[in-house]
Amino acid sequence: MANSKKMSKSAIAAALAERTDLPKKQVVLLLDELAQLAYREAKNTFTLPGLGKLVLKQQKARMGRNPMTGEPIKIPAKKVVKFRVAKVCKEAVLGIAPARKGKKAPKKK
Repeated sequence: MANSKKMSKSAIAAALAERTDLPKKQVVLLLDELAQLAYREAKNTFTLPGLGKLVLKQQKARMGRNPMTGEPIKIPAKKVVKFRVAKVCKEAVLGIAPARKGKKAPKKK
C-alpha cells in the first residue's frame, strides 16, 4: 500500500485491486455500493466489521455562545451521524496488544 498521509479513493481502489486481483473498475463500484449501503442503513446502525459503525443519534437542544460577540444563543436539537471506531481497529492503529479473553490479571495484595 502507499505510504502517503492521505489515500485518495483512487489509491484505495488501486491498493485493493492489487491485493484481490480484481479489476480496479470493479473495486471502485464495490466502494461506491458500500458507501450507498452505509448511507441507507445508518438510519438504524451500520457496522463495518473490524472498522466500526455508523450510528444516528439525537442531539439535545443546548445553549451556546456566538464566538464573535460572546452572546448566548440557543442551539436547536438535531440528528447527527457518528462513527464509533471498533476496539480491534483502535488497538491496531494505536499499536496496542489486544486484550486476552478469559484470563484476568492477578490482583495486587
